[in-house]
Amino acid sequence: MEYRLGYKKQVCKKIMTNYNKKLSLERCKKYRKRILEISKNVSALHFGGSFSCTEIMEVIYNYFLKSKIEKDCFILSKGHSSIIQYVILEEKGILKKKQLDMYCKKGGFLGVHPDRGNPGINASTGSLGHGLGMVAGEAIAERSSKNVIYSVLSDGELQEGSTWEAAILIGAMKIKNIVIVIDNNNLQSLEETSKSHPNLYPIKKKFQNFGWSSVDCNGHNSEEIYKKIKYRDKSKPLALIAKTIKGYPVSYMMNEPIWHYRSPDKKDYIKAMKEIEEK
Repeated sequence: MEYRLGYKKQVCKKIMTNYNKKLSLERCKKYRKRILEISKNVSALHFGGSFSCTEIMEVIYNYFLKSKIEKDCFILSKGHSSIIQYVILEEKGILKKKQLDMYCKKGGFLGVHPDRGNPGINASTGSLGHGLGMVAGEAIAERSSKNVIYSVLSDGELQEGSTWEAAILIGAMKIKNIVIVIDNNNLQSLEETSKSHPNLYPIKKKFQNFGWSSVDCNGHNSEEIYKKIKYRDKSKPLALIAKTIKGYPVSYMMNEPIWHYRSPDKKDYIKAMKEIEEK
C-alpha cells in the first residue's frame, strides 16, 4: 500500500489506546483555533462542516489509527472539510507547518479538497458520494489483515445514489472491517437536509436494513464517539450517526448557512477564539 502516503517513511506520533477526556478537549480547541488562524490568510474556509466534525476526526485519528499512517486507511468522504484533516496531520507531524501555511496559496500544494499523493491523504475526494465506494474497495483489499477502514461522510452526500449502492454492496458482501461516521449536522449549503429530503430519515434504520450495525451518538461528545466505535459489533460494518451542529461551538456560526464557506473579519475572529477557549 505504498501509494497511500506522499512521504511513505513519515510516522505520526503514537496514538493512545485509552480515552482521555482532558486531552481530547484540548486537542479540539487547538484544531479549531488553528483553522481560525489559517482563515486570516485566505478568502474563505469551510468552517461549518469542519467545526461540526472536529470531535469525530479527533477521536478517529488519536484513538483508532495506528502509528504508521500508511498501514491504516482513512478516507474523508466529505472532502470539503479537508482543512480539519490538514490541521490534524500537521499536529501528527505528517504535514509541516510551513506546508499548511501555504494552504490555497500560489506555490502550495494543499487545496480546498484533499488530493491523493499528498502527505497523509489516501484518496482524492470532494465530489460527494464517492467516498464510500472507495472505502469498500480498500476494505476488501485489507480483509486478510487486521486493518479497519475509517471514513467520515456528510449527511448531505447520503442523497447520492452511489453512497447507497456502496452501502448495499458492503452489507451484502459482509465486509466487516469498516467504520463510517455520518456527520449529521442537518445543514447543507443552503437548506436543512431533513426539509429537502425528509424521507432520508431515520438514517440509522436504513443502514441496519442493509446489513450494517448502526447507532446514534452525540457528535460533539468525544467520549461517546470513542465508546461507540471501541465497543462496536465487529461482526458487521459500523455506521455511526453522529448528531452535530454546523459551526459548533461558535455562536454566530452555528446552524448559519452563510458559514458554510467564509472567513471571519477581525471582530468575528476574536469572538470565535474566545468562545472556543471558553467551551
